[in-house]
Amino acid sequence: MILWWLQQVALTLIAIFFLAFGIQILIGAYGLDDPFTFVMVFFSSNLIILISLTLLIGFVYRGYRVYRELRRDAPPNGES
Repeated sequence: MILWWLQQVALTLIAIFFLAFGIQILIGAYGLDDPFTFVMVFFSSNLIILISLTLLIGFVYRGYRVYRELRRDAPPNGES
């Protein structure tokens, strides 16, 4: 079970990295001079942001759902 949690944390960190990477690309797009290049970089950075944000929400939701299920199945504090 600990391996599953490590995998979820790693995937969440990767999604956060790509979210930050997409935001950096979006900021850099505004410094471009060529309109065609600007449009292509703008839309590609928005796609990177959209995909990474969707994956991030999915990983966090899955972790929360499993955590809630584990808490529900755990015995009360006084019992073993």
